[in-house]
Amino acid sequence: MAGCLKAVEPSMAEETANRDEARMIASILDGDVHLYHQLIRPYERSVYVMSLSYMKNKADAEDVAQEAFLKAYRHLASFRGEAKFSTWLVGIALNEARGRLRRDGAVRMESIDQVSEEGDHVLPAILHDWREIPSQTLERKEVRQMLQAAIEGLPNIYREVFLLRDVRELSIIETAEALTISISNVKVRLHRAHMLLQKTLTPQLKHINPQRK
Repeated sequence: MAGCLKAVEPSMAEETANRDEARMIASILDGDVHLYHQLIRPYERSVYVMSLSYMKNKADAEDVAQEAFLKAYRHLASFRGEAKFSTWLVGIALNEARGRLRRDGAVRMESIDQVSEEGDHVLPAILHDWREIPSQTLERKEVRQMLQAAIEGLPNIYREVFLLRDVRELSIIETAEALTISISNVKVRLHRAHMLLQKTLTPQLKHINPQRK
């Protein structure tokens, strides 16, 4: 019985949180605008971190996050609850970051000819999963910087999925909703992100840990 209770508790808590958010949104739309900060407070940090992963400097990331929150407020009436509010908010932040990068001419045009999303071929790798990196190794500043650089070097379409799934830990469905892509594309892009990270990190980790096969 205890195991069954544990299994349903997360979904019940999630449903309660969603109902609370729905009530807050209704109150805000009815004129209680002071509730908006309470609504977005749980997501301020994650939206900023997501923005920073795109913009690479704190000032621009703060601008993107702030603009995302403002746009979410302006368009709050269009939120229908078909996705989580947090997922909807992340989607707005992603679009704002992409738009700024396009305006700044900073978006790299990625060629996916060699890694077609519909293809079955993947890049070879020695690591079974990038998360195989030992925790004691990740504690080293050099390795953390290496990992950060590898993530930043991912093509945008793969970095987005990686950040949402492996960093923000959104579900596959939530990631698909935030990026407005199919669930199958989320799975393929995440797999390719892992493989690209493996390809980049494996030789570097071998250099740091020569004993690693």
